[in-house]
Amino acid sequence: MRAGNVRPGESINEVQLAAELGVSRTPLREALIALESEGQIESENGKGFRFVPLSAREFEELCPIIVALESLAIDLSPADELAGIGEQLAALAAEFNDDVAQHALVNRRDDEWHNLMLSACPNQRLLDEIAGVRRAIHRYESLLVSDDVMVERSAIEHADIARHLVEGDLDAAKQALAANWTNGMRRLLADAGISWERLG
Repeated sequence: MRAGNVRPGESINEVQLAAELGVSRTPLREALIALESEGQIESENGKGFRFVPLSAREFEELCPIIVALESLAIDLSPADELAGIGEQLAALAAEFNDDVAQHALVNRRDDEWHNLMLSACPNQRLLDEIAGVRRAIHRYESLLVSDDVMVERSAIEHADIARHLVEGDLDAAKQALAANWTNGMRRLLADAGISWERLG
């Protein structure tokens, strides 16, 4: 799904997939049920599973959800740890200074950066929820984003978040975080030739 090798709404051939993966039907079925609970696939009235169709409204709704959850994770993190994490985040943002990079690499580095930002949050259930929303966002990215992605703006936005964390200004950090996610989704849609205002 992340590689864009399957299409939204496409049915899953469990026999073929089990053969390709070299596993029996039982563990495959368990994995499919887990994916269903995450919203990646859905049951076809007892006839098997299919990949969940894309929804413009769902994509629009993911942005405020991920912003709210990650902001809560920052609020729950010990303040004395966030400054040190901010310094690490600034260094990480500075390292990734390419103008353009492959989408898969950008995704990995972005996930790495956000995971580090949230690493002091003690609420594992919250982190699991964040990971689930992020997977839903990646599902759209795999179909909407071209192979090469502009990196500069995202790196600048990450540096702003990191600076505010170092300074201990959590409100400003969360505002910058919201801007990062909102701008990132708008860039994604622009890359796909879709207007943010037309979404929904």
